[in-house]
Amino acid sequence: MDDRLPSLRAAFAGRLLTDAADMAAYLTDWRGKWTGAALAVAQPDDAAGVAGVLRWCHAHRVPVVPQGGNTGLSGGATPDGSGAALVLSLTRLNRVRHIDAVNNTMVVEAGVTLQQVQDAAREAGRLFPLSLAAQGSCTIGGNLATNAGGVQVLRYGNTRDLCLGLEVATPQGDLWDGLRGLRKDNTGYDLRDLYIGSEGTLGVITAAVLKLFPLPAGRAVAFVAVPSPDAAVELLQLCQARLGAALTAFELMGATCIGLVERHVPNTRVPLAEAAPWYVLMEVSDARDESGAQTALEAVLEQALERELAVDAALSASLAQFQSLWALREHISESQAAEGKTIKHDIALPISRIPEFITQTDAAIAAAFPGVRLVVFGHLGDGNLHYNLSPAAGTRDDAQAVADFVALEAPLNRLVHDAVVAHGGSISAEHGLGVLRRDESARYKSPVELQLMQAIKHALDPRGLMNPGKLLDPARVASAAPVPTLSED
Repeated sequence: MDDRLPSLRAAFAGRLLTDAADMAAYLTDWRGKWTGAALAVAQPDDAAGVAGVLRWCHAHRVPVVPQGGNTGLSGGATPDGSGAALVLSLTRLNRVRHIDAVNNTMVVEAGVTLQQVQDAAREAGRLFPLSLAAQGSCTIGGNLATNAGGVQVLRYGNTRDLCLGLEVATPQGDLWDGLRGLRKDNTGYDLRDLYIGSEGTLGVITAAVLKLFPLPAGRAVAFVAVPSPDAAVELLQLCQARLGAALTAFELMGATCIGLVERHVPNTRVPLAEAAPWYVLMEVSDARDESGAQTALEAVLEQALERELAVDAALSASLAQFQSLWALREHISESQAAEGKTIKHDIALPISRIPEFITQTDAAIAAAFPGVRLVVFGHLGDGNLHYNLSPAAGTRDDAQAVADFVALEAPLNRLVHDAVVAHGGSISAEHGLGVLRRDESARYKSPVELQLMQAIKHALDPRGLMNPGKLLDPARVASAAPVPTLSED
């Protein structure tokens, strides 16, 4: 055992894991793509304990990898293979500290799961709208550190938009209390926004003030067949004009996506008479009653059918139907995984450019990589597409075909991401950069933007101990021009 660990054990209250078997679950990411090693895994009981761990790491120059529910998709919470870093697990910071129903806010610690946040809000008669597939396991601290998105960004915004204040432990082990439930606070730099989306590279979020909303009295969903992405964008415009803020989700799915769900999810039924090349799932919420949401959705779909923006539609008339229609969208990722290897792209584009991007990029891939299947779906309402790729149908058990497909990852990434940037988009919409997209992101950012980011990293974490190698290339950070920093004493 490392002879420094007894002093670490004395630095905080909580658990310290040093046995290989106990640490194993914290050293591999959710997708199984990255596995690292660690000096130990620290699990403090509270924010003061997190600060104590960071003070110890700062004094001993030990790198720190903050970790929430370990459900990330970009390797941002996995240590490298050196075994030099400490994994700082926030799962024991799992308390809902306070709910203010009048102010429509709640204060929660970083280790509370998203599902627990949603449930606590609902028990108070309020809605916390962030919704992700991993909500039973992901934690609010991780959601904030990656600025997670989800299916209701169209109406409520990203996690950044749902947070009013933070409590953060700095790399030096100080604790900043910014837990102010204010919607207006114009008193200087917005430190909250600095830490949200920073992926644990500037400090550790220990608690947050979250926005709450009235619970909708009624919700309705429609599964709509559309002839093209162009028609889907026009349909979105129609819905926004007619429904306004009542439109809470607008999802786009290619026919290949729905075919995979039908193949791999038992008892799946597409509730339309004929297949279509594209589908839209849209949700409407109403503050008054269920019938209001249903009526509003019916009215806008009648206009869509008249304008030939839609060719068919099925509306939910019960909770069971509501859930079954959403299941067609929610099961796409697992169904693609059941087909075998995948190459994923989490991208954002101006909504107006999405049809052109899909047409041009689909054609470029078909010409350069014939046989590769396109599995395209995502949150059209906020411009976020999951532009995924699978090998040719029927090759799942062909080892050589699978190997050939995996070998295409780098050139396919380059083709897709070049197209994204050419259309004014971003190569990471809601998954974060981690290590997966770190170097690619640096290729597309301007020197000025990179220099500013590196300067912020230098200023707040001068020793480069916070989640090293994530989001920013550590070699670039180390070579950046000197800037004033916080005291290292």
